[in-house]
Amino acid sequence: MFQKVLINDDHDAILSSITQILSKLNVGYIERSQYCDEAYLKIKRAELDEMTFDLLITDLSFKRDHRNIDLDSGEDLIEKLRLKAPDMPIIVYSMKDQLQKVRQLVKSHNINGYVCKDRKGSRELEEAIKAVSEGKRYLSPQVSGALSPRVDLEIEDYDVQLLKLLSKGLSQDEISSKLKSKDISPNSLSTIEKRLNKLRIQFKAHNVIHLVATAKDLGLI
Repeated sequence: MFQKVLINDDHDAILSSITQILSKLNVGYIERSQYCDEAYLKIKRAELDEMTFDLLITDLSFKRDHRNIDLDSGEDLIEKLRLKAPDMPIIVYSMKDQLQKVRQLVKSHNINGYVCKDRKGSRELEEAIKAVSEGKRYLSPQVSGALSPRVDLEIEDYDVQLLKLLSKGLSQDEISSKLKSKDISPNSLSTIEKRLNKLRIQFKAHNVIHLVATAKDLGLI
């Protein structure tokens, strides 16, 4: 079982609930944070002290407050963390139950567990912690089909990246430049235009704003 765990959630009640679960499982050291920049700093600090965390449990959505932050979401935290700690066990505990989102987190960031916050969430989170400690992956029943090849998940990770850049207000020219700066292909303006047109048709979006809104509703971005 894990001995040093970081919980990242901006609700006091959720933090207390997860702490109780971990205490029940005899986890020796439990640290808490309420925004993603703080969580990342705690992980870096623990690494410098050679007392790295065994597990991160994080939400995806965080409300903004007066702080100036670099990491807006749990997904941003996971993406940045994977550059420094590719093998650190991570369990997402979230209200979101979109299959696309779960598939993306597993495929792109290799998360170890995804638990949906609902009336059975606490019990499932306990099961997830046990499973991940044994080297297994755990997905809540609501999203367990996310990795099934029979599920219609045609959108590619490249398309998700385009939608994310589009949602930040970048024009197609700016998206092309951004991809080129990161050495991501394809990055030509014509290809980006074709892919976005294909996505508009696929999601029956009337315009770019509608496309971004639909992608957010589906949990893609």
